[in-house]
Parts: sequence; C-alpha cells; structure tokens
Amino acid sequence: MSLIFRPLFEKESSTYTYLLADSKTKEAVIIDAVAETKQRDIGLIEELGLELKYIIETHVHADHITSSCPLKQRFNEAKIVLGEFNPVACADVLIKDGESLHFGEYQINALSTPGHTDGCMSYVIGDKVFTGDALLIRSCGRCDFQGGSAEKLFDSISQLFTLPDETYVYPAHDYGGRTVSSIWEEKVFNEMIGGKVDKAEFVRRVNAMELSLPAKIHVAVPANQVCGSKIITKDA
Repeated sequence: MSLIFRPLFEKESSTYTYLLADSKTKEAVIIDAVAETKQRDIGLIEELGLELKYIIETHVHADHITSSCPLKQRFNEAKIVLGEFNPVACADVLIKDGESLHFGEYQINALSTPGHTDGCMSYVIGDKVFTGDALLIRSCGRCDFQGGSAEKLFDSISQLFTLPDETYVYPAHDYGGRTVSSIWEEKVFNEMIGGKVDKAEFVRRVNAMELSLPAKIHVAVPANQVCGSKIITKDA
C-alpha cells in the first residue's frame, strides 16, 4: 500500500488543490478544488483510474470559486465535506472536530482551526497536515471578514503546533511559490507567530495587516455557500 499524493496549483488565486488516493483501492479525496482548474482535476482523477470518495473544503473561500458541485456531478458517489460551523446547505458531511474520514486504508482526522473564518477546518493525514488559510508558510490567514478572530486563530495555530515537529504543512495558498513547510519551521520562522510570540503580540500583528479585500469576495462567498453549483465558469 502507498499513498498517491498530487499537489496542484491554480495561478490566479495562488490556491493549492491536493489530490490523495490509496494506490491499492483507488479511493481518493480532493482538498480545496478550484472552478478554473476543474477539467484538469477531472482529467487527472480519470487518468489515474481513481474513485473520488470525498470532496473536502477547508473553509468557505473568499478568493476563488470551488468546483465541489461540478466535481460531484461528474463523480456522483463523492461526498462534499465541510466543517460543521460553515453556513452551507450543500455539504453531504458537516464534519466535527476530532471526527475522521476514511479512503482505502487511510484515515483523515479533522482538526477545528477557526480564526481566518469561523468554520475553518484543518485535516491531518499521517505526517501531513492541510491547514487551509489558518497556517500559511511563514504567515497566517487574515481575520477581518467571515467571522474572523485573531484571538481564535492564535489558539488554532497553537493547537497545530502540538503536532509532531516533522509534520509537513500544506496550506491552501502560497504567494511566493513555496510548496511545503513543516511544523518545526513554522514554530521557529513564521513571521506572525513563530519564536514564541505571545497572544497579545500576535493579535496586534494580525490586526495591523493592511490588505485589500479579495477581488472575487462578493462573487466567491455566495457561490461557495452553494458549493459552486450556481456559477458558470470557463474551464481551464
């Protein structure tokens, strides 16, 4: 048995999509799929002969539109998964902190990591953690919309930092071309929380971020609340 693992990239929103599968049973999951790269993802799943079991979202994104519903239309048995505190009606599974999903011989453990949004969920698979927008490489998610809270995010990242140091960190985005980090690296080098930054200083740093709103926020959020089912986009 071995894990098929394919990190994929969407350049407009700098989003990483992750495809994972059991090489023996061919059962697969996809994390944070993007509408613009729907055809690429469908093509890869079919080319590898995989059976898509779960379509997982780390949270309701504001910077891109998901392809969850279009993927489910193609792979009818797949279930859309979001954390229990996301305001969506389209999910087949609203997963709770500490619950697990299985594909083949592999287990995914859900870890509630609110702060960027109130519904953010990270997913731990063996020596990998998929952190969405909670923990980024050398940074963290913003907390100024969708129920964001810097105080909650500090607690969430502190929880992620209890994972083994060698755990690989795979975020939903990176704007500098980096593909992976580790819990140890982020404990030491993360510019927002690394080096034993306390909660008050972290909150000050997050609240001092000067960021424009995502260009697609007014389209992406309502579209993602229905898992991308009512939005027509040009396939990439």
